[in-house]
Amino acid sequence: MKCSQLFCLRANYLLFCLGLLLHCGEAKVHTEVQAGPLYRVVGSLLSISCNVSGFASASITKEIKFLVKKPSKTLELNIISSGDPSFSYSAYKTRVRSNEITLTHVDPNSVVFEIKQLEKDDEGEYECTVVNHESIYDGTYSAKTTVKVIDNSLSVSSPASPTSLSYNEDDALTLTCQASSNTIQHTHLSLAWYLHKDSEDPKPIISLGRDFTLSPGSGFEGRYQAGHIRLDKMGETTYKLNMAQLELSDQGRIYCQTQEWIQDPDQSWYSISQKNAEKTTLNVKAREVLQDTSTLAVRISAQAVTLQEGQELSLSCNVDTQNLKERFFSVAWLRGNVEVVRIGPTGIQAVGPQYSGRVKEGELRAARIGDRDYRLILQAVRTEDQGQYICRAWLQNRGQDGTFTQGAPQDSSSQEISILATESGLSVEMQNTVGVKEGYGLSLTCKVHGVIGQLSVTWQRKLTSTSAAMFTKVISLSQEGVVEKAGEFMSRKVKATRPAADIFILELDEVRSSDAGVYECAVSEWKSNSKTSSHSQTTNLTVAPSESFLKVSLISRQNKVTVGDNLELLCVVKGPRVPITLNWSLKRDASSLDNILTLNYDGAISWFGDQHRYQLKVVNQHNSVFHYLFINGVSHSEVGLYQCRVSVFLDNVLKTLPLSNLVAISVLNPESKLDLDPTRALTRNINTDIEMKCSVKAKTSASTRYAITWLLQQQAESKVIVRSDRDDLVTFGPHVQLSHKQRISLKRTQGPSFELSIRQARISDNGSYVCEVVEWLQGPNGDWYQLSPVSRTTELTVIEPANDLHLEKKEQRLTAREGDEVELECNIISGASSPFFFYKVTWLYIRYGSSVRSALVVLDHTGLLSYPKNQELRGLQGRLHFSRPTQSSFYLGIKSAHEEDNGTYQCQVEQYQLVQLVTGKEGNWQQTASDSAGPISLTVNVAENNLSVEAEELELNRTRSQDFTIPCYITKQSSNESEFQVTWFWQKKSETEQHPIFTTYRNSTLQDRLGKQDKLKFGHPLPKQFSLTVSKINPEDSGLYFCEVEEWLLSLSLGWRKVAVEKSGYLTVNVYEGGLAKAVSEPECKSGTWMGIFIVTIICSVLVIVLLVLKICWRKDSGGNKLGQNLWVEQHPLNTKPIAED
Repeated sequence: MKCSQLFCLRANYLLFCLGLLLHCGEAKVHTEVQAGPLYRVVGSLLSISCNVSGFASASITKEIKFLVKKPSKTLELNIISSGDPSFSYSAYKTRVRSNEITLTHVDPNSVVFEIKQLEKDDEGEYECTVVNHESIYDGTYSAKTTVKVIDNSLSVSSPASPTSLSYNEDDALTLTCQASSNTIQHTHLSLAWYLHKDSEDPKPIISLGRDFTLSPGSGFEGRYQAGHIRLDKMGETTYKLNMAQLELSDQGRIYCQTQEWIQDPDQSWYSISQKNAEKTTLNVKAREVLQDTSTLAVRISAQAVTLQEGQELSLSCNVDTQNLKERFFSVAWLRGNVEVVRIGPTGIQAVGPQYSGRVKEGELRAARIGDRDYRLILQAVRTEDQGQYICRAWLQNRGQDGTFTQGAPQDSSSQEISILATESGLSVEMQNTVGVKEGYGLSLTCKVHGVIGQLSVTWQRKLTSTSAAMFTKVISLSQEGVVEKAGEFMSRKVKATRPAADIFILELDEVRSSDAGVYECAVSEWKSNSKTSSHSQTTNLTVAPSESFLKVSLISRQNKVTVGDNLELLCVVKGPRVPITLNWSLKRDASSLDNILTLNYDGAISWFGDQHRYQLKVVNQHNSVFHYLFINGVSHSEVGLYQCRVSVFLDNVLKTLPLSNLVAISVLNPESKLDLDPTRALTRNINTDIEMKCSVKAKTSASTRYAITWLLQQQAESKVIVRSDRDDLVTFGPHVQLSHKQRISLKRTQGPSFELSIRQARISDNGSYVCEVVEWLQGPNGDWYQLSPVSRTTELTVIEPANDLHLEKKEQRLTAREGDEVELECNIISGASSPFFFYKVTWLYIRYGSSVRSALVVLDHTGLLSYPKNQELRGLQGRLHFSRPTQSSFYLGIKSAHEEDNGTYQCQVEQYQLVQLVTGKEGNWQQTASDSAGPISLTVNVAENNLSVEAEELELNRTRSQDFTIPCYITKQSSNESEFQVTWFWQKKSETEQHPIFTTYRNSTLQDRLGKQDKLKFGHPLPKQFSLTVSKINPEDSGLYFCEVEEWLLSLSLGWRKVAVEKSGYLTVNVYEGGLAKAVSEPECKSGTWMGIFIVTIICSVLVIVLLVLKICWRKDSGGNKLGQNLWVEQHPLNTKPIAED
């Protein structure tokens, strides 16, 4: 019962310790903030998440604060706190009160910090810190991230889209949007077209994601999959929306929206800017409702109804019916009753006889341009082409054999066309092809021949030379000299002039790439305010892009500058005078690129951070612009790779040119003029005070600060003794012990001079003392930087006064038995004769297997005996005896030596003398000599191994149910205090495995190892004699039997120890069946049976007599066994159970 209670107490203690270990293994406090740098644009939302973990009280809402350190400031500014309303500094208090800056708890351990509208000055390093209300600090309680605020350079426009459009149902719509961004950061753009109906939220029609993925809007998926809605990217900045078949639900305001995305360090994408283009109002008219499938609706229209002879006539025909896509038609145009041309159901044209020649000359063209749209073009019309035109359509039914059956015709309303005749000999001449560079001026000349009356000119343009492309007006000059610009060119510098009677000139400044195309000079002759004739001529204009001829290069006259000097960088832009935006940037390391400033095309300058030492200068020359960047008083923060980047602002779009070359700028420290005057060499006696000086003879600057380090070099090893930084903060080296710190001091005197003082010098202070001085200078931006160190050396030699102190150096080896008394000797062989010398004696000890040398006992030179505190040596120190039998002998005795006392002992002697420095005053003790004796190795043994067991080999033959005895006799033992543990083993003849049968332990505990207690009898007649008898045997008990003896001794320090193990000889036992044994014995042994019986009887009698005598002697030796019971088998049978060893 007591054992059970003790076991429970131990289990509870183990569980308590395990709980403590688990508690110690809990996670530390960890604060995590969104990784930076985070690039955000001015005016956008800044959101930073912050999370803390590891607090013991996870459910309690934590007080979290946000601070910021700006690039131009050295101190952190308080922004907002979740628990302290008065935490904010005045710079942020107004924005916090107006909720422009907020800090919101997501859960007790997480917050979100937000600035609704970023300002340029919000750039800096933001720190999230949590207030610790617990009793201990363990972990990180703050985290930082960097925020970069950049300008919003995103632009979007729809330059070619009017403010209002009107279309019929099923017509095609095309709109164009231009979007671009001028930033050096790696960003992606996404663009979407939206439809905004009255009293409804805008709905996306189709969008192009930042990863160039097209996605149709809700409700437009079917039309997108059918190919009726497309979004195409044309070039770098142009996005075109195509809607093949307009529906009535498409009516509303259509506009494009673009977003600029940047990838944060955590690999997530963040939208930093969003802008919308101007909206275009779209009106969609419903088509005519037809009564049945056989009814056709036919409409005719003309681009112009009054034409001048030689101009182009364009007639459109629109056919509509139910199930339009499943029907076939024939369409014809008629002038009066004369058919001009017919287009059959399969698209084959049939031209009327009167117009066949016009087709050959290329003056007549007809085509189907849509599901229901057809067009007829007559180019260079004649007066006979005037009249009334109609469009006639027939429904064609297709049979199973593929033949068509024509239905009833359906005519459109008539369209009157007037052609004005001309009788002039007017002709126009232009150069066929003109090339110009983007940004340069364009000048086109149109020369007129055969001028009779007044002339007017209209300059037109179309993007391609295809006949289907339509000309658009650029500018016109009337016969009265009135100039009229087209709406698209109202903001452009375009002129139409007539320097001579027969010459017209078109001038366009700052040509853009979009200005390329076909230009037409259309000259009309007028008479009495009536146009009599018109002639035109075209030319192809090609525009070379700016990146093909604008070159940017960066130059520096000096790549290596000294701190405080001025730096000049020159960015040369070669090419025409076009609006450009210039960006200066600096790459300080391999990952980050920092903007310095941006000079915009409109003259505005954007500075990034604190750039008060930067200046700009721009110089224009004939074909180049020189942009100078001056840095007044460079510092180490200006080291890096500089680069300039140019963007051309043309056609309301910024086009980025290739980056300039990189220019590496290195900032060098000024050459140091520091010179030192040290103490060259010193020789001093032991125990004297020493001063070493290191004076400054010359310095680099009057404002120089110094950092001083004194080092000690001994045996090719150098270690720091003491150092003083530039703020005069003194610290000791990591290897300087406390006792040395109390003797060393450093002070600074006028000069300046730096003095190292060592009090009570020791022999161990010998060496080379190096005075290393570093100059610190302050840079132009207030940062401190250091110059190369200058060092000087002082050789110090500490000597002892002449003496002849010597100790016995002979190395000794001692061996003792545990419990014996040991005496260690330390003798002075010379130098101990003077009565004025006193000695301090220290006995040192190093335990076997350890390298730590510890002091056991110290006899001070004043006669004070002390034992240094050491928990591990407390037992040994309690058994020590210190003696000094003579003036020169110091003995250390160990009472009752233990085995754990093994190790190396050494005596160390220091000689002292009382010196009176000033008469009449108390003297000082000075060490005059010291020496160490040779080491003494002590080995303490428990006992020698002398165990021996009788190893005679025997063989026995037995029959079933007989018994046999296995003897185990110990002939020698290691000690009289030895205790024995004996185990008998059995091995079958056909096997190699040995089975333990029975064990008697040293504490007299018996154990049956095979569970055969009814067959085993244990005997221990004498202290060194053991036996085991096996009874009721059978043939399965045959085999080899032996015993194994373990000798145990009690160690004074280590408890019971097993000192030896020995085995007996083998006893071979053969067990036979009764009849078989007899059959085998009689034929071979019949003659000697009686003789054997007689000899056995004699031997048994002698053994009985011997045993009786030994038993009587044993009782006498033990003083008589007074116990009522014992374990011998003669009186008590065995009743054993497995019992564990002590």
